Amino acid sequence: MTFGVIVFPGSNCDYDAYRAVKDVLNQPVKFIWHKDTDLAGADVIIIPGGFSYGDYLRGGAIARFSPVIGSVMKFAESGGIVLGICNGFQILCESGLLPGALVRNRNLRFICKDVYLLTENSDTVFTQSLSHNEVIRLPVAHNDGNYYCSEKDYEYLKSYKGITFRYCDKKGNVDDKYNPNGSSYSIAGIINEKGNVMAMMPHPERYMESILHGDDGRKIFESILESQAEKVLN
Repeated sequence: MTFGVIVFPGSNCDYDAYRAVKDVLNQPVKFIWHKDTDLAGADVIIIPGGFSYGDYLRGGAIARFSPVIGSVMKFAESGGIVLGICNGFQILCESGLLPGALVRNRNLRFICKDVYLLTENSDTVFTQSLSHNEVIRLPVAHNDGNYYCSEKDYEYLKSYKGITFRYCDKKGNVDDKYNPNGSSYSIAGIINEKGNVMAMMPHPERYMESILHGDDGRKIFESILESQAEKVLN
């Protein structure tokens, strides 16, 4: 399976994602420049964290119009697997591939710390290595990580189990006091109705090995590998 990592001017987690795939998962991976329209035969696209185009206007607003995102949208619409992380979440919402929007953290400050996540939907290509209601720990690092969705969008997400992760405490209790950025309904990650596009604000690619303070993020990448292996067998 070949992974493609999109690189924008301002990306700063592209190499983290690249290393997670190449050195930890031992899978082929390629960088794809923002001006490219060829996805280089990638089976999975990762839109990494960072500050694409300096986050001018708002996070992801300019990146959404880059040549590569046009190709990513076609790839996703045809069933290709897309994972957006942090800035990637912003870009996927701006492009309309996912509902809602990311706005400024409610405390108006940059947040960089570990958070706990409750696995709300473990029946996806991104989460099948996790158990329902399993709690994982991942780092966040963002200024505009406050996920906003309307009541209509929230009901839509719930209708197909589109919420993959919510912020919680280490015991799995979901409460606004454990919500680091003010996200609607403590949402930390969502997936599209087709099940092939997921985005999350926390960074799984940074917690791939216990030597780096945690390896919970590895389960998300391993889920993708397992889902594709099952697809081949079937």
